[in-house]
Amino acid sequence: MATVRNMAELEKVLMEQCRKLCEFASDEVYKAVDKYIKQYYSEWTPSVYERTGAFLKSAFKTDVVKKGNGYEAVVYIDYESLNKYKDTTGFQVVTWANEMKHGGLDVGTDTRVWDDAMDETIHSGQLLNDCVDFLRKEGFKVVV
Repeated sequence: MATVRNMAELEKVLMEQCRKLCEFASDEVYKAVDKYIKQYYSEWTPSVYERTGAFLKSAFKTDVVKKGNGYEAVVYIDYESLNKYKDTTGFQVVTWANEMKHGGLDVGTDTRVWDDAMDETIHSGQLLNDCVDFLRKEGFKVVV
């Protein structure tokens, strides 16, 4: 931990930690989304068509950017890149993947791509616990 001599130095140290924490948290959410896309993708093998792999590679995370008094990164499924489907949109493909369907059909899968990732990270409190651990490892005393 750095020695802080004035408010400007304190702000600089805290902002750098905020940036690092935002990077850490967005990486954790991205990994969960990517994990559930891969799990969903592995649950069913179509016999009618050949997969392009586009959905498998659709998890996306922006770089961390300064916004206002903090930092921001966005994690999402890039449905706009899923534009080679016949008779459906990328948004519909992603919606079906979150409804445990493939091509709009119930084929017995049990992965809700987005909801499962959010349940694992955010709704369960795991991401908050991981962020607290991250800050403690960085030398901060965190009281929860």
